[in-house]
Amino acid sequence: MFEVLGLASGAAVVYQAMLDHPGYSVDDIATHCGLTPVQVHDHLDELSRLALVRISAEWPGQLRAVSPEIGLADILARQEAELADRQAKLAASRAAVTRMVAARAEQRSTHGERLLGMDAIHSRLERMGRSATTEVLSSQPGNQRPEDLTASRPADTEALGRGITMRTLYQDATRSQPHVATYAHWLLNQGSEVRTAPTIPQRLIIVDRTQALVPIDPADNRKGALYVTEPGILATLLDFFEQAWNAAVPLGATRPKDPQTGLTPTERELLRLLGSGLTDDAAGQRLGISSRTVGRHMSSIMERLDASSRFEAGIKAAHKGWL
Repeated sequence: MFEVLGLASGAAVVYQAMLDHPGYSVDDIATHCGLTPVQVHDHLDELSRLALVRISAEWPGQLRAVSPEIGLADILARQEAELADRQAKLAASRAAVTRMVAARAEQRSTHGERLLGMDAIHSRLERMGRSATTEVLSSQPGNQRPEDLTASRPADTEALGRGITMRTLYQDATRSQPHVATYAHWLLNQGSEVRTAPTIPQRLIIVDRTQALVPIDPADNRKGALYVTEPGILATLLDFFEQAWNAAVPLGATRPKDPQTGLTPTERELLRLLGSGLTDDAAGQRLGISSRTVGRHMSSIMERLDASSRFEAGIKAAHKGWL
């Protein structure tokens, strides 16, 4: 468990000894832990750097161990702050990439097109569908509106009738949405393939591996889309899709729980998302579920871990190798 928090095993042994025997000197700790005094001093330096030991007021010249409730919580708080900083930098990088893609699409009209408004997007989708000769790949995260599925049926029917291969990715959460399940099974009956996963890439449609449509803003598809034909960008989008497809399971197949942890894939992904610093709302959006459902999942996980708080659940999950 301590290694997860950045504490070496030797320092963890010394820290535990100091907690169990507050009055121990350096020589006592060395004897107790099977270390040399020099090794103990090195580990004390590490513990001091992590603010897990302080000068003792009771035994002058000695150090005392800071209680885990304070010391370990402070370490976790620092790690969370560092993670938030990394996430902010990652978000800035993602935004820069999005701006670059948009700029290239505007500068090179022969290789891309910026589509504003749903009418322009639907028009482009119709042309892409009619021009398809081999395959259509699509990733459809989040909730699917019934009217959007209804609007898609004529084009999908026409493409499948011409023998076009179709592969569609939905999120696991959509299995509980009757209108999506009905449409997905209709696709299966028409000879296409449908898979689901806890989280999938942003909304994406790729036709014949030569043209693609992606949202300008993944958080709001109605703001517009980019029509892309740049080979380099298409190669990256195809890699994202294939990675997600290989990790997904066919519709109709049951997704088994992890035999070692008892976690469902959604629960494991939820732990990962919350552990990375996302809020319940943000994690729920990534999984296509409500924050209330996130709370129910976490309550179940905490009960299995016999944890009274999320902090304790995080420590125990890390100790068990769930994260």
